[in-house]
Amino acid sequence: MPAAPSKDGPRINDEIRAQKVLLIDQNGEKQGIMPITSAIEAAEEVGLDLVEISPNSDPPVCKILDYGKFKFQEQKKKNEARKRQKTVEIKEIKLRPNIDTHDYEVKAKAMHRFFEEGDKVKVTLRFRGREMAHPELGMKLLMQVKSDFDPVAKVEYEPRMEGRQMIMILAPR
Repeated sequence: MPAAPSKDGPRINDEIRAQKVLLIDQNGEKQGIMPITSAIEAAEEVGLDLVEISPNSDPPVCKILDYGKFKFQEQKKKNEARKRQKTVEIKEIKLRPNIDTHDYEVKAKAMHRFFEEGDKVKVTLRFRGREMAHPELGMKLLMQVKSDFDPVAKVEYEPRMEGRQMIMILAPR
């Protein structure tokens, strides 16, 4: 005999394999431990389904409820959780070693906005031409960024040279 296809979700009515179950009626009141046959009969009397709520407990907990309505409520909960979930994005801010103070302030304002939205920020410092001769200027600038954002962000990836650029990643606190 082929195995029945595995069904996702809780077992209902005749699918419940336990001999005795702890029954909770449609009003949420505990009815006590009883054989599975009388629990199914009690559910059929009120025209509802017997649904296995907690299969791993001893004895399993079963509740009398409308299975269609129960599945609908579960789906609604899942969708609500998915809606509230936020994916963390990495936003990139590009700087140059000899950035002007006002330009730096504009970039800093954007970084503050990113941290408020809960995103990480990748600060990329690009060196061109003879700027490569003075990487300490770039390190000084990234240390300034680190100290300016210390109250709102923590350094996730310390400043490091990668080719012609220096990279640092900050995450919101």
